[in-house]
Amino acid sequence: MTDRLARALAAVDEANAQDPDRSEGAPAALLYGQRMSAELARLCPDASEPLQIAARGQHIERWTSPRSGYPEGRAGYLAWRGDLARHHAARVAQIMTGAGYSEAEAARAAKMLRKEGIKRDAEVQMLEDAICFTFLRWYFAPFAPTQEAARLDRIVQKTARKMSPGARARALAEFDLPDPVARHFRD
Repeated sequence: MTDRLARALAAVDEANAQDPDRSEGAPAALLYGQRMSAELARLCPDASEPLQIAARGQHIERWTSPRSGYPEGRAGYLAWRGDLARHHAARVAQIMTGAGYSEAEAARAAKMLRKEGIKRDAEVQMLEDAICFTFLRWYFAPFAPTQEAARLDRIVQKTARKMSPGARARALAEFDLPDPVARHFRD
């Protein structure tokens, strides 16, 4: 690991350590970033430094913009998600330039965090695959019982559609998904 990568990851972790949600015994955003890094390392051991930093910073300071601050419904949800993506991208880019990365490298990570080029840009897609694997490994089981069946089915279908074909196949091999869930990964 290069010095500047270590500095950037430490700065992301320092920011995420401020998350007041300690429901799992540690700051939620810090755990999420570490889990994202672990999934990315498994899925793409040769990931570029901007991709590694984007993965770690995927939810940087997410708690500072709660969903409750936006209107109910799909339009409010999409506005919240868009604002978060822009915040995450800007904060990660700021951290990267502070750690010695060029403006171009910081802009590359920001592009990934805004998901510009998903399905067309291999690194943006890899970040999305890591996000989906992190969700499936760490968050799906506690989340699923909180949703009614039809809504959960739509969420799983959307998750699977975001993934690359290789990631969907790998998810089927790695996770013991019940058939109503697994069918979306076979499509």
